[in-house]
Amino acid sequence: MSDHYAELLMYVAPEPIQQANQLWLTRIFERLNLSRRNADHLDLHGLWLAPELLVTQTCGYPLMTQLRGQVRVIGRPRYELAHGSGGEHCSLLLTRDDNPQSALADFYNSRGVINGHDSNSGMNLLRERLAPLQRDGRFFTSVGISGAHRESLRWLREDRADLAAIDSVTFDYLARFAPQEVAGLRVVTRSAPSPTLPYIGPLSLSDEHAARIREAMNLALQDLPQVADTLGIQEVLPASADDYEVLLSYQRYAADLGYSKLH
Repeated sequence: MSDHYAELLMYVAPEPIQQANQLWLTRIFERLNLSRRNADHLDLHGLWLAPELLVTQTCGYPLMTQLRGQVRVIGRPRYELAHGSGGEHCSLLLTRDDNPQSALADFYNSRGVINGHDSNSGMNLLRERLAPLQRDGRFFTSVGISGAHRESLRWLREDRADLAAIDSVTFDYLARFAPQEVAGLRVVTRSAPSPTLPYIGPLSLSDEHAARIREAMNLALQDLPQVADTLGIQEVLPASADDYEVLLSYQRYAADLGYSKLH
């Protein structure tokens, strides 16, 4: 079948990023001589598991906890951005400029916000950093769920929370194209490193087919240097689920210290 779904929904803002992703996908399909299906009727999980999927992106934590054995990892991006390079990124633990707390331990009994409990950058990497500092399984007085990194940033700006972990790629995109969304905020510390968010396809993809898609993604970046510059992506690297085992090691580390759930 020559009609396939393809969406890049992990980084959809600011607008130049969304436009660049669409141009990239269009060129990938041209390179592969395929037609693209409209996926507006699919939710994110439905898209990830659609048999007609060509390529999409997921978070590394759901890859290992929800999707393992159900999808095929095609590759991962090598960003060259202020806070990520070489196929890795991190989370930036942020607070307001006017917050007198400076060291991470100072934020004990403060207000946290996460984008969701299934997020690597918003929750898992934050939990790993807080685990040695928690007491009796608790660090924050409250943990809000914002639903998105941009909303977590809004909570910080509006003094509804004191600390959030924000995907460094999201932060770098906003700092470049929508600096008002990170204005008045500062970095307390960085998280442990994490492999960048994987591109995935159906589990049925053969090694050869996955390599062809990855090659088309890279050729499309070469065809569209402005898109590569906007996205900060130098190339799509080969990758497998094994690359993301480190995220489960962060989970186990926190659990061993008595902080299996972020409180």
